[in-house]
Amino acid sequence: MDQPVRARGIERTAAGHRLTVWSQHATAMELRVFDRDDPDWLLHTVPMERVGDDFTIDSELLQLGTPFAIGVHGPSGPGHAFDPERHAVPPHARGIVRTPHGQHRATVIDPAFDWGGVARPTVPLSQQVIYEAHVKGLTKLSPHLPAELRGTYAGLAHPSTIAYLQDLGVTTVQLLPIHLFVSEQRLLQQGRVNYWGYNTLSFFAPHGAYASRRAQFDGTGGVLREFKGMVRLLHEAGLQVYLDVVYNHTSEEGMGGPPSSLRLIDNASYYRVADDGGLVDWTGCGNTVDFSVPAAQQLVIDSLRYWHQDMQIDGFRFDLAPVLGRGADGAFDPQHPLLRRILTDPGLADATMIAEPWDVGPDGWQTGRFPDGFSEWNDRYRDTVRQFWLSDYRSFRHGGQGATGVGPLAHAVSGSEGLFASGRGPLESVNLITAHDGFTLTDLTRYDRKHNEGNGEENRDGADENRSYNHGVEGRTEDVAIQLDRRRSMRNLLGTLLVSAGVPMLTMGDEFGRTQRGNNNAYCQDSALTWMRWDRKDWQDAFHAQTRRLLQLRREHPALRPLEYGQTDQRVAGSSRLDWFNAAGLRMTIDDWDHSHDRTMQMLAESTPVEEPYSRVLVIFHGSPRDVEVTTPEADGATEYRLLWDSAADHQGDELVAPGDRVPMAAMSMRVYAVAGTPTAGEPEATVVRLRTPPSPPAADPA
Repeated sequence: MDQPVRARGIERTAAGHRLTVWSQHATAMELRVFDRDDPDWLLHTVPMERVGDDFTIDSELLQLGTPFAIGVHGPSGPGHAFDPERHAVPPHARGIVRTPHGQHRATVIDPAFDWGGVARPTVPLSQQVIYEAHVKGLTKLSPHLPAELRGTYAGLAHPSTIAYLQDLGVTTVQLLPIHLFVSEQRLLQQGRVNYWGYNTLSFFAPHGAYASRRAQFDGTGGVLREFKGMVRLLHEAGLQVYLDVVYNHTSEEGMGGPPSSLRLIDNASYYRVADDGGLVDWTGCGNTVDFSVPAAQQLVIDSLRYWHQDMQIDGFRFDLAPVLGRGADGAFDPQHPLLRRILTDPGLADATMIAEPWDVGPDGWQTGRFPDGFSEWNDRYRDTVRQFWLSDYRSFRHGGQGATGVGPLAHAVSGSEGLFASGRGPLESVNLITAHDGFTLTDLTRYDRKHNEGNGEENRDGADENRSYNHGVEGRTEDVAIQLDRRRSMRNLLGTLLVSAGVPMLTMGDEFGRTQRGNNNAYCQDSALTWMRWDRKDWQDAFHAQTRRLLQLRREHPALRPLEYGQTDQRVAGSSRLDWFNAAGLRMTIDDWDHSHDRTMQMLAESTPVEEPYSRVLVIFHGSPRDVEVTTPEADGATEYRLLWDSAADHQGDELVAPGDRVPMAAMSMRVYAVAGTPTAGEPEATVVRLRTPPSPPAADPA
């Protein structure tokens, strides 16, 4: 039997609480209750009743704040790891404390919280701008906070932090993992820690170290209330909250790792086990949760419901998401029961779901293959944009040719239609230039090579292929010409991101040029290297202003934010009609798309609005190392082009040009114009761009 007779986890009863835990292979299970003041001191051991594959107990010993664990008995042999001498944390535990001897105990929590009638912000996916942030790193150095709130949930919800996010113009804060996590044994032996948090111990409990000391002294209930208070204040300010969730593996590592929960409860069921009894590692982290098992699927659904309903989280980004869609044979199936349940569960109906569409298992690269309803991190978009503005620029500067023409870039900025399955739209592409793993935006323009020596792995970790360009000098330089060249490249990358169809994601600190000194895998760096600085130089203030300006343009022009893909020769409500022109202002030809030496194109985007005002925008991309003059297109109904933004300038200038006028384009730059005038009834021919030869997929990064 696998179906639960009761809800798994903790339920309140008249006398105390009921605990229910699933295990297919266990032969016996017992509740262990510990002293409230000394959670290493075992007070009571009570047998649990087996009903099918569920073990359950009603006990008055389970009171608020009381530490408890379970002891699990079972067979020995390949794949099993039962050890009744150890105390296991039930997987549904919502409160967890650490004992003085370094073990963990579950606690019963009080879920009561006054949300004050604050509703979730309603932000359509087409209007969202995701800001990927680290709870500690965002505010650890903030001079605007009391010292005791820096690096905490409360610090993130402080009025100064909220005001900063609102002023920037993002809509959605996506937090790196806040499920309770621990550092890997290897890092601890090196005197390092896991900073990013992709090493989950509990799918239900918030990470206690991110709470203020006052909340921590109030126990698991205090941590929970501070987290909920953060969500409430962000919602009150109109900001959504997404969580980066890690269900693909746990902190128990390989078979020699620290057992704490699933391994002791039923290793052979919860994890993928090889024929010899060893663990299958498709995550790069020692173990892989087996989601062909219904109980593992239910654990994820229960966790998502809890965070969405009880904790009011608005959406989830799934780390190494193909793991969640692998069947008993290990093959990825877009119609896997867990993926379908995530999309169809009534308790998750209004949550946004985002997949990181790769892992290190067989056929691990699955971008574009997730079912309709999942948005996906678009690594092809990332690589295409970096190639166009950075790698090809390096080639030009060394006397070579660019690797691509403008076709791949047009495919990327128009929503990557050729990448996604039929019926999906541009909003299922989460566009990114950077993320927590990899170079920062600044470092993409400062380094040709990774510099991860500080990670203790002799620079072997982290991606080797970054499509970056140091602009002639590795690292920092006082050469003003190189500095200005780098900043223009940064503006090109950011500008492309924010005029592209899809959902854009910014990485914390990229809005003003944060650096990690060339470390592209700073997962174990909990220091000023990874914390966001709040004191900025003049050029960083200028870049921050550019970011705010681009976000404003995106808000004001729905033509840059289509809901649907456009179709040739017809209007599709919610799409953007796209016309493409070359440097001479003429419609693009096949040669214009393919040639790598002539890398200028003009994208005229016209909205077909559903609920927003009509808008029309011209974007000129010039990816050549030579200055040119570009003739603006004599597009249907266009009467005037007003310059909104120019990546070649640190400041915003005013310019009005007429159709057919010649405008100077600096080398390697882009411009955005607002278009005045309305098309006539005779509609122009729109062009749908599909990429005929997609670039090779990158190696998957387990982070």
